[in-house]
Amino acid sequence: MTSIMFTYTEENYLKAIYHLTEGDTASVSTNAIAEAVDTRPASVTDMLRKLAAKDLIHYIKYQGVSLTDSGQAIALQVIRKHRLWETFLVEKLKFQWDQVHEVAEQLEHIQSPLLIERLDELLGYPQFDPHGDPIPDQRGRIQATPRLPLNEAPHHQPLTVEGVRETSPLFLQYLDKLAITIGARVQVLDRVEFDQSLEISIEARPSQIVSREVGENIYVSVDS
Repeated sequence: MTSIMFTYTEENYLKAIYHLTEGDTASVSTNAIAEAVDTRPASVTDMLRKLAAKDLIHYIKYQGVSLTDSGQAIALQVIRKHRLWETFLVEKLKFQWDQVHEVAEQLEHIQSPLLIERLDELLGYPQFDPHGDPIPDQRGRIQATPRLPLNEAPHHQPLTVEGVRETSPLFLQYLDKLAITIGARVQVLDRVEFDQSLEISIEARPSQIVSREVGENIYVSVDS
């Protein structure tokens, strides 16, 4: 399977289905895939037929889509390349974490296993990318890390920022203004019942209010 070449579009579909199902066996709708890849449902249906013919997905019309083992393996390799390239761009080329996603979207389709092996070695075999997402290893294995959204974290306990769910440049730039980065220490001081916004402290600075949406998109771990 590793010697078979897949198109840019095929890889993007497999990656999108993986993200929509979070690597689970649950199925996802055609409309959800269309939204994720920004195209019409009719175009999605045509591609799903092609992927099913290659035994990369399980697809029955009107019953949803899920990845086969082969499809998931390809999706994980694309994700691995994407996250390694993001790490390279930040660590070696000094990009900001809000600048790397679009570039990595292009680099993730390079078909050279040796290049990716050398890239991984150069970076010191990182386990997480600049956004805190785990990097699959060569076999597609992912190291699970206990973490939860900030808005579900216990109050008045030391927390460490482990990652972000939203990676749009505007959101990451906003976090930079708040001094919220991977590894930052935070505490939830209070929750506003009216709109579920949070009062938090960041690295022992004066407290500030963040919205519920912000809290939903920051992952933290509870310090032991």
